Amino acid sequence: MSYTSFKIGTYELRSRLFLGTGKFPSLESMRQALDASGCHVVTVAVRRVEMGQKHAEALLDYIDPKRYIILPNTAGCFNAADAVRSARLAREALDVSWVKLEVLADKKTLLPDPIGTLEACETLCKDGFQVLCYTSDDPIMARRIEAAGAASVMPAGSPIGSGQGILNPNNIRIILETIKVPVIVDAGVGTASDVAIAMELGAEGVLLNSGVALAKDPVAMGRAMGLACEAGYLAARSGRIAKKLYATASSPWEGLIAPATRPAPEGIPGE
Repeated sequence: MSYTSFKIGTYELRSRLFLGTGKFPSLESMRQALDASGCHVVTVAVRRVEMGQKHAEALLDYIDPKRYIILPNTAGCFNAADAVRSARLAREALDVSWVKLEVLADKKTLLPDPIGTLEACETLCKDGFQVLCYTSDDPIMARRIEAAGAASVMPAGSPIGSGQGILNPNNIRIILETIKVPVIVDAGVGTASDVAIAMELGAEGVLLNSGVALAKDPVAMGRAMGLACEAGYLAARSGRIAKKLYATASSPWEGLIAPATRPAPEGIPGE
């Protein structure tokens, strides 16, 4: 059982925790949180690095290319055409062959648009991308995304940035039973226990951003998320005990001295 043995497409990964780079109070706090988390993959919104934006160079200066693999994402895209365009720009700018695909339905819910997502996924896979595809927790949609050629299916635990954790564990279980490519739970994580739950369900990894970036102490929370990811992975594969209605003694009853014959403690009157 190896927590560090992990592969998506052609990428060999050292950690199962994926961490985003948005919303941090400063680039320095982001750098420290990435370090504390132990993550290997760092996601960057393509729109933050495209078209020569002034802060883009500063952001990438804080991500050590010898230590981290950048996973560009198409955050902020609301149709397939924009998502495909952003992915292609990222491939040219960052010299990577993979992308986290997001095609959102609206700005209020930030839920994935299933039709646009599937269309963009099919196009990018045919274009040679290794696509890690953000989707809802719908098991049927997950199967369609896998059939389109995705390297990883990424069902949402709950809405992006909501901090609600894993709202529908049963759907995640069904996806895990039916999908052969790695399943990465993405979005809605609020604290370390949410990560542990996702991993204990059997997910291959967890992607998050707001839960660390918006914490009162992003660096400490980054460390907590990393530890929870490893703990959840090991627990899921260690074979937990069955849940029972009644108690089961840790020590066997056989061989214990019966109460009537147990020697009385010395110095207690009346015994």
